[in-house]
Amino acid sequence: MKSLDEQRLILSLSILRIPRLRPEDRLAVWDLVDDELSLSLLLPGDVEAATGRKLNLGSWSPDSYLEAALTDMRFLERTGSRFIQYDETDFPEVLRETVRPPFGIFVRGWRFDPFVPAVAIVGTRMATGRGLDAAYSLGRNLSEAGLRVVSGLARGIDAAAHKGALEGAASGGECTCAVLPCGIDTIYPFSSRDIASAMLESGGLLVSEYPPGTRIDRFRFPERNRIIAGLSRACVVVEAPAKSGALITAEHALDEGREVWVVSECLGGQRSAGIDRLAAEGARSLVQPGDLVEDLRLGLGKNAHIGRVRPQTSRKGAMVGTRKSGSGEER
Repeated sequence: MKSLDEQRLILSLSILRIPRLRPEDRLAVWDLVDDELSLSLLLPGDVEAATGRKLNLGSWSPDSYLEAALTDMRFLERTGSRFIQYDETDFPEVLRETVRPPFGIFVRGWRFDPFVPAVAIVGTRMATGRGLDAAYSLGRNLSEAGLRVVSGLARGIDAAAHKGALEGAASGGECTCAVLPCGIDTIYPFSSRDIASAMLESGGLLVSEYPPGTRIDRFRFPERNRIIAGLSRACVVVEAPAKSGALITAEHALDEGREVWVVSECLGGQRSAGIDRLAAEGARSLVQPGDLVEDLRLGLGKNAHIGRVRPQTSRKGAMVGTRKSGSGEER
């Protein structure tokens, strides 16, 4: 006999396995069904009526969705992961209030603390030495200040920010969170597997809106970026050329009314056309992390768990916000 929680989980995972539905479509289906029986009796026409649009649902097979859900539930049990549906109390409120929240999120690692504000740190995969140092130092200092660093685990700026936050967590700071463009069972890119492992060991989080086994596809990256922005109270773009995917994250943040910052020491660099444009359009210039921390403290009030900022130094000892000589080497 399944418990009510197990029945709810199976129903949620079954709806997630229905192909070609948007997150808002899945929420509409959720309102239609109460249990496995009502899902098995659901017809494509019922889904189209609930969503208000014509859908190409392909081969309709509620039984296969239920079977896949049971497989997903076994994966969650085996790995200690969770699926948090949109209307559960554990679903991050900061993400729920976005324009296009996911139907739910898979979480591997520690639970979300609603009182810990998060900051997205994003940027180009092909970063300069200056950009990597800035991302690492910023990630560490924000972690030490009690902020959760959110990024996408990609090479370059993302990985450097996660590594910095891991160092901050090792000295008592807040953990870091990576949002994946694939199923929670896959680490992408593979080169970041050691970072992901260290994140989980330090109390960090891996997050995805996609069920296990979901493969990488080009359209999933901007979708992933909306969740990075949605989980974060502010977004810092460290270094980004004119067509960087990090700018998509910044656009999502702006759409949600979140503050967008650019790292001042990376402005005018060889891979900084994107942040130069953001700055020209009104993004705030981040010289010291204390500026961002104080801004969040004022905006969120006394319930936000934000500690003091420690002196910000990079791995090479340079103060972030102080421009180093030269343009920095590619890594």
